[in-house]
Amino acid sequence: MDLAILAALNALRRERRAAILVTDIATGSARLVREEEVAGDPLEDEFAARLRSGRSGLVAGPDEGEVFLAVHLPPPRLVVIGAVHIAQSLLPMARLAGFNVTIVDPRTAFATPERFPDCDIIAEWPQDALARLALDRFTALAALTHDPRIDDLPLRAALGAGCFYVGALGSRKTHEKRVQRLIDSGVPAADVARIRAPIGLPIAAQSPAEIAVSILAELIEALRKRGTQP
Repeated sequence: MDLAILAALNALRRERRAAILVTDIATGSARLVREEEVAGDPLEDEFAARLRSGRSGLVAGPDEGEVFLAVHLPPPRLVVIGAVHIAQSLLPMARLAGFNVTIVDPRTAFATPERFPDCDIIAEWPQDALARLALDRFTALAALTHDPRIDDLPLRAALGAGCFYVGALGSRKTHEKRVQRLIDSGVPAADVARIRAPIGLPIAAQSPAEIAVSILAELIEALRKRGTQP
């Protein structure tokens, strides 16, 4: 691989940005296509599909012959606000699905290694924790505390960072109040509309474990349909 391309690819990895390395099978020539450069490329549709699926493979090139698309995506992350029972069920499920999970909750009685073994736990208030989280387009955020003092700031930060999924626990009535608070705080209504609430796919979940399943399913859907949903 060309050293300049390798250096650029490593820089993108450090910055948690997506890219595709396109190699012409016949000539061996390669080019690096960053996610933001996909629009207008002759292989735009193929690139977009690959960036959603994360799968590399051979495809027909824009001219005669084949090219190999090596897809490089950052590992998806899940930030859970609230060390609650749902989070305890969600943690192992999300790990199995390939997510790196961080739990944030200033309530030190809940945010403990005993309740969340081998997990990155930040037992701080969100305004202190957010600087360490580095939210980005490959991060999902689930706010589960029901407490505006804990949930609202991370929700604003996740929307501002363009997180691919932003969800919040609570009834429709609770969410209506949340929406008004966020708009009153200066968050554009179009951004607030991105919040998945009530959180999770509508599968009539009742127990914490069932709710966790519905959240994870919604997360995966959002990840694999990135850029295709309003």
